Amino acid sequence: MSMPPMPVDTSILPSLKEDLAARPRQLFINGEFVDAQSGETFDVIDPATGKVFAQSAAGDAADVDAAVKAARKRFDSGAWSGMPPARRARIMTKLADLIEANASRIALTETLDNGMPLMMGYFGGVMAASETLRYNAGWATKINGETFTPSHPGEFHAYTSREPVGVVGGIVPWNFPFVMGVAKMAQALAAGCTIVLKPAEQTPLSTAILGELVAEAGFPEGAVNIVTGFGKTAGAALVEHPLVDKISFTGSTVTGKQIVHACTGNLKRVTLELGGKSPVIIFADADLSKAIPSAAMGIFGNAGQVCAAGSRLFVHESVRDEVLAGIAGIAKSLKVGSGLDPATQMGPLVSDAQFARVTGYIESALAEGASIHTGGEKASVEGSEGGYFIQPTVLTDTRPGMKAVEEEIFGPVLSTMTFGDDDLETVAAAANNTQYGLNASVFTRNIYNGLKMAKRIRSGMVNINGAGGGPDPAMPLGGFKQSGWGRENGRAGVEAFTEIKSVTVNLNE
Repeated sequence: MSMPPMPVDTSILPSLKEDLAARPRQLFINGEFVDAQSGETFDVIDPATGKVFAQSAAGDAADVDAAVKAARKRFDSGAWSGMPPARRARIMTKLADLIEANASRIALTETLDNGMPLMMGYFGGVMAASETLRYNAGWATKINGETFTPSHPGEFHAYTSREPVGVVGGIVPWNFPFVMGVAKMAQALAAGCTIVLKPAEQTPLSTAILGELVAEAGFPEGAVNIVTGFGKTAGAALVEHPLVDKISFTGSTVTGKQIVHACTGNLKRVTLELGGKSPVIIFADADLSKAIPSAAMGIFGNAGQVCAAGSRLFVHESVRDEVLAGIAGIAKSLKVGSGLDPATQMGPLVSDAQFARVTGYIESALAEGASIHTGGEKASVEGSEGGYFIQPTVLTDTRPGMKAVEEEIFGPVLSTMTFGDDDLETVAAAANNTQYGLNASVFTRNIYNGLKMAKRIRSGMVNINGAGGGPDPAMPLGGFKQSGWGRENGRAGVEAFTEIKSVTVNLNE
């Protein structure tokens, strides 16, 4: 797999590391960078080495309260919610320009923090974030209601308007921290909301840069606030805060359920983008030159730490051997290493806890009768003995009921199963045999069968013959069943941050 030219200026890495080590990253509240009120900080670990390389402020309930009150004051004042939409759009677009101007610093920080390959940090993080801002800035001037003709007798003027929901709590996962933080912020801001962002404790650093750029872009103080800290303290305080009107959360299904319970206090609006166990279905007539690399990178990309990763492979028995050989060949050829190495194609897992989780699932699969077709071991990376590296892994002899087949692993582990000349209903039933319903991929030259499968698979997203280079800000993202509530991206994503108001005027004299 050839690598495109490196767009990141890596010459700034030594000074960036020095700056990160010199002082803890602060919270961004009401337009200012401040320490946590407790004075506490926590260590940030480089997953490629397993060593501490930075520290971040450990915000807690007191800091969340200050951030929420700043967001509440700014929303209620109308300084952002009442700002002309075209002006909001210009400020958001300026932030997109600033993100691109700081692309190298952001991408390098993201790679140090998360471990992802630098090219992924640049294209999948920085550039995707700037495009998401530009796309959503366009929606700021296009939020509208409708007019209606009432059913009851008489003459009336009836219409609806969409108003911003209020103060938003955005809780961001560690797998794509920068772009996901920007995406939640962009949709909320386009709708006229103010926001408090809480990044994952594993990856707090790139949001500190985001705070700097928000201030430079000219957002009103308090429109965007960023509180780093732990989920059980800062995250829980944000979810429970009575002045927060909506929570937008991306993460595990277990945590999503906890958030639902916590939001009952004031019946906050909730958007949840949760787990997945996405099927990849390869029919006998599929173009294997597309299907094999797509299936491989659909599970090995970002070390499998992707909610929509294609972790269950269903392949027709007539092409099984060729498909498995092709995927295994890619797995063996992938350069596993530090994301800072330009040759790296798969970086480490994000933490020692995640490494233990992934290896635990592999061990349980073997205990339940699965076989390892390739991988399955800790990857050896020269000079990074303390890093959380694992080999891209393909399991065979897997079946429904195994933990590795049923549960989300969130690592580069593919469970494979075969089917024969079954009808589409049978294949779809196998794909749907999961508590999740986030994403699915179908490969076939028969577009009729592809479209029929798309109708039968209970999933929020279906890709036929390969997806694009990641989520498109114009396409709704979200899942069926226990993969979440609501949608992000597109019109649906922006409207999720609004409330509909119905107005009826009596014109009868």
